[in-house]
Amino acid sequence: MATTGRYRLGVDIGGTFTDGVLFDTETGELTLAKLLTTAKDPAVGARDTVRDLLVKGEISAHDLFVIIHGTTLVANTLIQRRGSKTGLITTAGFRDVLEMGREIRYDVYNLTATFPAPLVPRPWRKEVSERVLADGTVYTPIDLEGARQAARELVNEGVEAIAVCFLHSYRNPAHERAVGDMIAKEFPDLPYSLSSEVVAEFREYERSSTTVANAYVQPLMAQYLGGLEGALRGDGYGHKLYVMLSSGGITTVDTAAQFPVRLVESGPAAGALAAAYFGKLIDERRIVSFDMGGTTAKACLVDDAKPTRTKAFEVARVHRFMKGSGLPVRSPVIDMIEVGAGGGSIASIDELGLLKVGPQSAGSEPGPACYGLGGTEPTVTDANLVLGYLDPQFFAGGSVALDAERAKAALGKLNAALGTDVIGSAWGVHEVVGENMAQAVRIHLAEKGRDPRRYTLFSFGGGGPLHASHVAKKLRIGRILCPMAAGVLSAFGFLVAPAAFDFIRTYITRLDNLDWNELNGIYTEMASRGRAVLEEAGVAAPAMEFVRTADMRYVGQMHEITVPVPGGTLTPDSRKAMEEYFHETYEALYGSFTADDPIEALNWRLLATGPEPQITLHVNGAGGSGATTKGTRPVYFPGKGFVETTVYDRYALPIGFRADGPAVVEERESTAIVYPGDRFHIDKYKNLIIELPEAGA
Repeated sequence: MATTGRYRLGVDIGGTFTDGVLFDTETGELTLAKLLTTAKDPAVGARDTVRDLLVKGEISAHDLFVIIHGTTLVANTLIQRRGSKTGLITTAGFRDVLEMGREIRYDVYNLTATFPAPLVPRPWRKEVSERVLADGTVYTPIDLEGARQAARELVNEGVEAIAVCFLHSYRNPAHERAVGDMIAKEFPDLPYSLSSEVVAEFREYERSSTTVANAYVQPLMAQYLGGLEGALRGDGYGHKLYVMLSSGGITTVDTAAQFPVRLVESGPAAGALAAAYFGKLIDERRIVSFDMGGTTAKACLVDDAKPTRTKAFEVARVHRFMKGSGLPVRSPVIDMIEVGAGGGSIASIDELGLLKVGPQSAGSEPGPACYGLGGTEPTVTDANLVLGYLDPQFFAGGSVALDAERAKAALGKLNAALGTDVIGSAWGVHEVVGENMAQAVRIHLAEKGRDPRRYTLFSFGGGGPLHASHVAKKLRIGRILCPMAAGVLSAFGFLVAPAAFDFIRTYITRLDNLDWNELNGIYTEMASRGRAVLEEAGVAAPAMEFVRTADMRYVGQMHEITVPVPGGTLTPDSRKAMEEYFHETYEALYGSFTADDPIEALNWRLLATGPEPQITLHVNGAGGSGATTKGTRPVYFPGKGFVETTVYDRYALPIGFRADGPAVVEERESTAIVYPGDRFHIDKYKNLIIELPEAGA
């Protein structure tokens, strides 16, 4: 990554809006942009956002030394099944792993529960004679001619990408590599994914699913990222384009195009990093990151300025909030939970006559009814406009004019079913969204043994500050933090992320039987690959850091925990330290440990990372030159009806400013609502802090 230069730029494509942030490293000032996403070609919106920032910043593309990009394109492609025609070459006898899955019903009392269809239809799954045993021993040599014939058949049938997943290739990848070399030689333009490179980890179904998902989006992402980088260079940008990974690191376009499955949570991960940055800045140790955009809302737990991470997640769920109903992906990711709808989510009446919101979204085209772009279905944004929470002339800084009459007409479709008027329907939509989000956050924190009352709600995204007070009251959270530029904060998160990439190798062994030479070889090989990835990203060798961990469990257990592994050359003397790390981690999670039971290691992990960028924001403590208020307007609050409410100009509020609710605090990219009885102030970093005395009591 280029390390010298004045201007850094982040651009995040969401389902409804594309957000951008330009950072001046000399002055510490931010320039912001928020444009509607161009659904037919998201790259157009990304490029337009960059151009908008350049105009606002009065600079040219030549002045930029870093552009970092995040996108929901991978997730949307998997959900909407718009990827490439993909084939699978696998070990003879394992053709149907994708359909057999775990053979567990995610809803045990539902005998008709459906699962997502495999990304590869059965005719495009080809078997090859070969077999590697669990210890890496070759039991049956690879039939390379059979693999060649399988590849030819797939190409002739119109397949556009191939996934290769052989049994136990995580221990010995020789057969997969031989097939990969064959494909590269005979079909040089055909993208392919090897499971031993995508996810060198045991568990056949998860490994197969992840590898297939990678191949499924590989051609699209290679074309998209390569095209965007070329277009930016055509505009005068002279450096590499970098991409945000789901794990919170950034990498180059070449690496991202090879492993696009690692971009599924690209944008939301950046938001969690931004929450961690501000938490560290103000010494807020316990944060619930709450990111609500135009399509979805997500939450993440941030303890001690570190977002929680996980090793696996699901995409394309049949039932949005039901674990096990989606396609599993084994890839490092910041641990987020989807907690509800976004501004464009459509409200409807279900078969039981109940109001529901989402998961369908109006997106940016045609958008909510109030956009006046052809949408006619009632959405969350329509409800918020009717309730007085949004200024129709200042939405997205005035770039999108809202039509209240269209919003009322759309919401009126719900009146008869709900037995209410338009205001009642609008509040019903707002209430359902708030309850869904609060319930999901409550469960997410309970699963981790956390009490929401001990946390601060860090709210951002275009809709986050608007819904934050409602959600916080339900969770009994007494403090909300809304940063400046909350509406585009995910794009800012790109700028505080280090270059980083995760590696994993499965080597299952009891610690008392561990082959230390083999383990050192595994870490040496992963470190070598890590150096290559970081070097490609421009990280100098002295700045590289390698963090080791391992997945361990007591022998006989079904689930494992991730624990630290000592650095340097590992020897039998390292065993004691590894056992102590395991016991400490186990006790922290479960309250006790058993010192005498044998420990088993399964996966060995390495995080190769560069240094975190040093970002120092400029804070104008005096606020703007104009009046702090913009007037008043009637705003709906439950139990009080419409209340004439003061509207504050976020940019004009100086450090130390204090006021009581009710209040509306507007900035170009988002709007914050302060309920009656609550109060707010501006801290020394220009964060908007809302105090909810009754909620936190």
